[in-house]
Amino acid sequence: MPRLAEAGYRAVAPFLRGYAPTAVPADGRFQTAASALDAIGLHGALGGDSRAVIIGHDWGSIITNIAAAHRPDLWSKVVMSAVPPGNAVGMAFVTNLTQIKRSWYMFFFQHPLADMVVGANDLAYIDMLWNDWSPGFDATEDLALLKPSLRDPANLQAALGYYRATIGAGYNDPALQDVQAKSNVIPSQPLLYLHGVTDGCMGPEVARFAAAELPASARAEFVDGAGHFLHLERPDHVNDIIMKFLGE
Repeated sequence: MPRLAEAGYRAVAPFLRGYAPTAVPADGRFQTAASALDAIGLHGALGGDSRAVIIGHDWGSIITNIAAAHRPDLWSKVVMSAVPPGNAVGMAFVTNLTQIKRSWYMFFFQHPLADMVVGANDLAYIDMLWNDWSPGFDATEDLALLKPSLRDPANLQAALGYYRATIGAGYNDPALQDVQAKSNVIPSQPLLYLHGVTDGCMGPEVARFAAAELPASARAEFVDGAGHFLHLERPDHVNDIIMKFLGE
């Protein structure tokens, strides 16, 4: 964010709905379409115009995809990372046994027991996931910032709600069906997709499949020496790539 501010942007990084310190939404909507509408709402509330850029990682990447595809008039450029655009992930869940194994936690999160297991021992489960997803990365400082958002059981249940709404029996608002469908649509704006070469959460082969399907307006770059949290593992390098893209 400092690099963006130095370049003249007004950088805003909102918490996802349900993550402390935000309130758990009373409507119970944790599908990514609802969060995409949150991003669109923030664009308007902050006085954004068509020069705005939207950047997202992981859940934020899916949310970015939906927001940019649903309202292309609001965003001039799009940056996604760690979860590729379009339907590559859906295809992987059908055809890629290795990725299905990597994503075991998503299936576990459908069970009510997950609320207790993930929250136990000061969220030690999340430490384990981060170790798998970004091998060799010392995430101690970052996890210390993350965990306060999830320590309250209500916030943790909200975070698990994203997974339950995506592949389980979690609530999906029928009114958002058309917006949700945009998750499979590659945004038409200039798009940069970034992926860590050692990502243990979303396999690089899934990202390479997605990269091969990108239109001429989009491109993918793979970051050596980084896993799932590439923006934390190699921040200067990732910032350089993004700033170059925004300056083109």
